[in-house]
Amino acid sequence: MMLQKLKQHQFLFSELVKRDFAKKYKRTILGMAWSILSPLMNLLIMWMVFSNFFGNNVNHYVVYLFAGQLVFSYFTDATNLGMNSLVGNAGIFTKVNVPKYLFLLSQNVSSLINFGLTLLIFFTFVAIDGIPFTWKFLLLVYPVGCLIVFNLGIGLILSALFVFFRDMQYLWGILTQLIMWMSAIFYTIDSYSYTVQCAFLLNPLYLFIRYFRKIVIDGTIPTLQFHLLATGYALAALGIGAYMYKKYNHEFLYYV
Repeated sequence: MMLQKLKQHQFLFSELVKRDFAKKYKRTILGMAWSILSPLMNLLIMWMVFSNFFGNNVNHYVVYLFAGQLVFSYFTDATNLGMNSLVGNAGIFTKVNVPKYLFLLSQNVSSLINFGLTLLIFFTFVAIDGIPFTWKFLLLVYPVGCLIVFNLGIGLILSALFVFFRDMQYLWGILTQLIMWMSAIFYTIDSYSYTVQCAFLLNPLYLFIRYFRKIVIDGTIPTLQFHLLATGYALAALGIGAYMYKKYNHEFLYYV
């Protein structure tokens, strides 16, 4: 059903993707170069701040840090853009009968392109750090796929809530800061007890970051339970978001 509607509105969707991507770098001198420069600058700052505290205790600390920053940046970019997808396009769907999730999908494609560019830089750092590339790297498709679905689901939830509660932009800003500190981006949880380490898995972002580090740095494949949990988080977020869009589909028109 969804694929049929996407095909039906293929031209509109492609134009939305082009518009969203161009809008992001409008009136900037460096343009798309910020897709690469921004994560590198963030990585440099975090490395300068935290390397003296945690760098000596973590193997391949730059790659360790980059993996966390890579996943977290994609998550925040996709969800922040997604949150405004309905309100920002109210002038279109209040006049034309189109599936409202098209606007969210177009925003997520823009974020995914940025993520892909940053991922190439990440692999460059992996090579520079002397980490061997193995066939296990192909398994990174799994957490990336789960992360895409998870971001879509959270975007659906946030964009629906933002229509009714404009305070969401401020609450989400605070919550993302909490998620960042609880995702072990720049520190390791090895010194914590087993119970506390398991508690970190309640944070979906940490789960996705940990998957990247297991494959790239540790060279190990996560357990079946790890895979099921990642899928569960992604499908749960998407399911809740889809339900909210279906339930409040007509009410969106009155609140935007």
